[in-house]
Amino acid sequence: MSVDNGVRTLEIELASLAQDLTAPGPHECVLCYVNRMLVQFGCDTSLRWTRRWRALQAPRATQLERRIGRDGAFCDCELFTNGWDVTVAVEHDPRTGEDRWPDDVRGCRGVRNGTTQPCTLWARRAPQRWPVRRRSDWD
Repeated sequence: MSVDNGVRTLEIELASLAQDLTAPGPHECVLCYVNRMLVQFGCDTSLRWTRRWRALQAPRATQLERRIGRDGAFCDCELFTNGWDVTVAVEHDPRTGEDRWPDDVRGCRGVRNGTTQPCTLWARRAPQRWPVRRRSDWD
């Protein structure tokens, strides 16, 4: 095997591994997928993981990014800071000092193929309401 063939083989194996590591699980909802990817790989200030999930799970949902943008989510992490929250209480592990899912939560609760609705682990956050300020308040 030549060096060029070895490098090409390694590139193919790495690409396959990357596909496997970032593939949505069967019936995994968009929010569970994006949350899992953010924990593993972080946010790059884009909708990278949301777009990947849509391309693989719901390619006909062409308005997904626009819809979540109306909720104030313009990157993957903003899905959770501005739009959605978990419906179960996160437990604090006193040994490690980290917050974690309760033991009865084992990943996504599942959705039907092609839907962009999240599973029952997620609920919409209340919209942010800023107090109305009047000109007389400024003086």
